[in-house]
Amino acid sequence: MRLLIVGTLDGQLGAASQIAIERGAQVTHAQDLDMALAILRSKGADLMMVEVSLNIPTIIPRLRSEHFSLPVVACGIGADSKTAAAAIRAGAKEYIPLPPDAELIAAVLEAVAEDDQTFIYRDPVMKNVSALAEQVAPSEASILVTGESGTGKEVMARFVHAKSRRANKAFVAVNCAAIPENLLESELFGHEKGAFTGAVARRIGKFEEAHGGTLLLDEISEMDVRLQAKLLRAIQEKQIDRVGGARPVDVDIRIIATSNRNLQEEVKAGNFREDLFFRLNVVNLQVPSLRNRPGDIRAIAEFFAEKYADVNKIQNRPISETAMKKLLAHSWPGNVRELENTLHRAVLLASGDEIGEAAILLPDADGQVILGGATPAAPTGAADGGALPTAGDDAEAASLVGKTVAEVERDLIIDTLKHCLGNRTHAANILGISIRTLRNKLNQYQSDGISVPQPGDGQRA
Repeated sequence: MRLLIVGTLDGQLGAASQIAIERGAQVTHAQDLDMALAILRSKGADLMMVEVSLNIPTIIPRLRSEHFSLPVVACGIGADSKTAAAAIRAGAKEYIPLPPDAELIAAVLEAVAEDDQTFIYRDPVMKNVSALAEQVAPSEASILVTGESGTGKEVMARFVHAKSRRANKAFVAVNCAAIPENLLESELFGHEKGAFTGAVARRIGKFEEAHGGTLLLDEISEMDVRLQAKLLRAIQEKQIDRVGGARPVDVDIRIIATSNRNLQEEVKAGNFREDLFFRLNVVNLQVPSLRNRPGDIRAIAEFFAEKYADVNKIQNRPISETAMKKLLAHSWPGNVRELENTLHRAVLLASGDEIGEAAILLPDADGQVILGGATPAAPTGAADGGALPTAGDDAEAASLVGKTVAEVERDLIIDTLKHCLGNRTHAANILGISIRTLRNKLNQYQSDGISVPQPGDGQRA
């Protein structure tokens, strides 16, 4: 995690930096926005923490004009709701009151950190794949990681990097499917000042950010054929040309690419260059689907059950054998990602001393997960001998029947946000989720036309 702190934070810069460093961040300081932009162009960053007095409304447009997409967090003395609301309306993702609180800093860092990358496997099929990965990791060979969506291809790529000679250097990931075609070249190779509209200064690309380390090209099959030619040259010559550049730049990286498509079929269809395919496919690590490695289901399910009990501050319950049989019998078209979602639901819905079969809700033929028959988990107080559910609680639980998990989740998130007067950090803490997860949910609701409380809105109950 590369954190760029901009401003003096009213004398709290040292404290905020120390907290972030203790949480594993690499911290860089900039006195003002101009210095911050120079650092972003030359080194990059994953998150900006900006003193609110530096005029957030002018910062966000300047970042966008240079195609920097990193999140901005505003910081200021106290927790004034008007100040927080103004900063967030200007484009900041969150507002942190100063002096800095360690848990708030940790929550923000978590919001932009990578997803959990724990590599768990027990099945002999997966053991063979991991053994091959560990064998080739110390080499400089390019690696192509293939498999269905949700199988853990990026986790495998990070495993290879961790076992390589470049483990103490950068691991930089680029999702080729998520970046617009007209921006991907600049994102990969960087650009010179004036190379195109909005290129107000030189900016390094992901190749240069990953110098000395590993560059992951995620879902490379989505890359335009014309850009594939430039990528091939970069891999062969170990040089890149910035957009608008006059001279090549030497780079030392190890390439790992992933794809959920059959690249040989893409080559035959003319969608992928054959020479690039052979250059990338020195070693192919094929991550099997979850249904083809049933020995992993139990171990991964137990891991997620413990993880989400901890995240949601719920009693950790073992998975019953009947529930485990249901998990083992499912085909898992969504692979590990689907299993993770299923266990997250189960942790929230389970009652009693175990996660029973009734809490394992799987999609129907239309892909919908319907709540019905499972009883939501008792609050922590009840588990500790607190008040037992009343008839009113039963009526409330009954009102959930017939709703999808997504609908219940949406209502809970919106209601919690209203209670917190729109404060994202407080709502995320109450809900037991990361700020990033909350932000993604709210963005989806807004795109669906649903009104989302803003900071300072609503009334406390």
